[in-house]
Amino acid sequence: MKLPVINSSGETVDAIEVSDSLFDAPMNRALVHQVAMSHMANARQGTSSTKTRGMVSGGGIKPWKQKGTGRARQGSIRSPQWRGGGIVFGPHPRDYSQRIPKKMNRGAIRCLLSQKVREEKLLVVNELQLGEAKTKEMTKVLASLGITTPALIVTVSSQADVIRAAHNIGRVKTLPAPQINTVDLLHHDRVIITAEAVRRAEELWALEDINVAGSDQRGG
Repeated sequence: MKLPVINSSGETVDAIEVSDSLFDAPMNRALVHQVAMSHMANARQGTSSTKTRGMVSGGGIKPWKQKGTGRARQGSIRSPQWRGGGIVFGPHPRDYSQRIPKKMNRGAIRCLLSQKVREEKLLVVNELQLGEAKTKEMTKVLASLGITTPALIVTVSSQADVIRAAHNIGRVKTLPAPQINTVDLLHHDRVIITAEAVRRAEELWALEDINVAGSDQRGG
């Protein structure tokens, strides 16, 4: 398939032939959901911790005798119902990470990139021309491209001027092509990708046919 190539002013200047396996793959919602959940789980630190009644200090003696005081019986002032007592069923350090096979991760990226193309939310630019590495320059480019929703800017490699120019713009994120991932594709409505980044993405994910069972042929 072919995709139009535009310049920084939003004018169509060329067309680029791209891999069908990367930009025309059927949507598989179950796969995308599973991979996205794994990415978010892997981002969790799992360092939350609380102390049980056996970990808090004090409370080694019975506060008052069992009977005759008119008060409820208590065995320790570090029981959960006491101020400063232990926590019942509180969180403890754990590992939330999930392992997702490379085939599934690549398959989810293919699904989302293809869906962006079908919805006409993926723009291929010949290059990002910035007069200066300033926010106002990137704002002008985004306005010329008609970007008003959260956008992901993908370059072939990390470009300091593009990163600096887009850093202070809300809901805009920059990524080098090898770092494209499912979560960022889901969180950003539009994708702006350079022609060089398209070729780099094809090198990474379009060389091997990934056959994922249960694909949703409707592409919705």
